Amino acid sequence: MADKTILLIDDDVSLRRVMEFTLQEAGYRVLTAADGTSGLRQFEEQQPALVITDIQMPGLSGYDVLKRIKELSPETLVLVITAFGTVEKAVEAMKLGAYDYLTKPFGREELRLTVEKALSFRGLKEENLRLKEQISHQADFSRMVGTSDKMQHVFDLVRRVAPTEANVLITGESGTGKELIAQAIHRNSERHAGPFVAVNCAAIPADLLESELFGHVKGAFTGAIKDRKGKFEQANGGTLFLDEVGDMPLDLQPKLLRALQEREIEPVGEGIPRKVDVRVVAATNQDLEAAIAEGIFREDLFYRLSVIPVELPPLRARREDIPLLARHFLEKYAGHVAISISEGVLKRLCDYDWPGNVRELENTMERLTILRRSDTLDEEDLPAKIGATNRSRHAVLHLPDEGYSLEQLEKEAVEEALRRNDWNQTRAAAFLQIPRHTLIYRIEKYGITREK
Repeated sequence: MADKTILLIDDDVSLRRVMEFTLQEAGYRVLTAADGTSGLRQFEEQQPALVITDIQMPGLSGYDVLKRIKELSPETLVLVITAFGTVEKAVEAMKLGAYDYLTKPFGREELRLTVEKALSFRGLKEENLRLKEQISHQADFSRMVGTSDKMQHVFDLVRRVAPTEANVLITGESGTGKELIAQAIHRNSERHAGPFVAVNCAAIPADLLESELFGHVKGAFTGAIKDRKGKFEQANGGTLFLDEVGDMPLDLQPKLLRALQEREIEPVGEGIPRKVDVRVVAATNQDLEAAIAEGIFREDLFYRLSVIPVELPPLRARREDIPLLARHFLEKYAGHVAISISEGVLKRLCDYDWPGNVRELENTMERLTILRRSDTLDEEDLPAKIGATNRSRHAVLHLPDEGYSLEQLEKEAVEEALRRNDWNQTRAAAFLQIPRHTLIYRIEKYGITREK
C-alpha cells in the first residue's frame, strides 16, 4: 500500500478535506496534517509515496517541509500548493526539488491528474533504477542486456574464458551483439589495459585485406608510399577482433593460421617475420563447418580459431529479454523524458520475430522515441510490420482450393532458396533454417539441378 499512500499538509481545513475526499475516491490512502511539524512526523512514521504541501503555513513553511523531506528521502516526490499570482514561489520550490505545483484555485480533476502523473513518474523512476541495477550486475558486458537462461549461459561462459589466452570464435546471426561479447572478453582479460582492435573481414576488398591485417612497407605495391602497421601490430599487447572471419579469402587463410600458430606476421613486401603478442577473438554468422565441407574455409584454421566456441542466440529464441531490452533502449534514447510502454506494445514486440535481432530492436525503439504521439507508446506508434498479426506476417503461401502436394511444395521451396542465394548451398540452407546436409539430401531426393 506504500506506493498508493499520499500525505496532505495544509492549514486550510476545508481545502484539505476536499482534497482528501477526492484522492480517497480515486483509490489512494490519504494521511493529513494541519501544519508542517505534524506533517514531518507523519512522514517519518509512514514513508508515503507522495507529499502534497501548501507553501504558506504558520510555523514551518512548505519550503521548510520540502527541504527536510529531501534530506530524509531524496527520491520522495513533493507537490507544492501556491496561491494564484505567486507562481514565483512555486518555481523556487521546484529549484529546491519539488516535482510539480498546483495553483489555487484548482479543480478536483486537475488534482487527480497531477497526482496520477506524479505517481506514474515515480513508478518509471523505480523501474529505471531497477533496470540500472540489473544492468550494473552485467556491467562487464557493456550494452549486453538479458536475464534469460540462454544469455546467462553466454555471460557465464565469457566470465570463465575471458581471463585465459584461448582464442574464441563467436557465432550467431547478424545483430545479436557479437562485437559486444568480444569487447566484454577483452575487458575481463589480463589484456584489458591493451588495445582492442576490430576489423571487418567482409568490408575490406580481398586484395587489401592482407595489408590491412599484417601491414606493408613502403613500395610494396602501387600506392604504398610509406610503411604502415597492420591490425595485428596495432593490437599488440591487446585483443584483435576479426569480424565476419568466414568471408576471409581462401588464399589469405594460411597466413592467418601462421600468425595464430607462430605469433608472428610478415608485412607485405618485407619478407622478414615480426613477433606479435595478440589474442584473437573471431566472429561469423556463417556455418563454418559447412564452409569447410564446401572447400571455402580451412579446417585447421577453424579449429585454431574456435578453441572456445561461443554461440549467441537470436532474439526470437530469448523473447523473455525483449521487454527488458525495449525499456533499456527507450531510456537510452528518451534522455530525461519519462516514457512508458503499453502492454499492447510489449505484446507486439514479444510476438515479432526480429530478423535483425537486437540491432533491429534498438533501431525500432529509437524510431518510436522520436516519432511517438505521447509519452506512452501505444500500438498505433508501431511500424506496420510489427503491428501486424503473426498470421499476416508469415502468410507466404497461396494454396489452391483443391489442395497441393507437400513434396511439390518442399521442392519449390528448396529451388526458390537456391535461386535467391545464387545456388550457394550454405546460404540457401541458412535461408531455409536447416542444416546443409539436409538441404543436400533434398536436392538429391528431388533431382534439383541448376538452370542453365
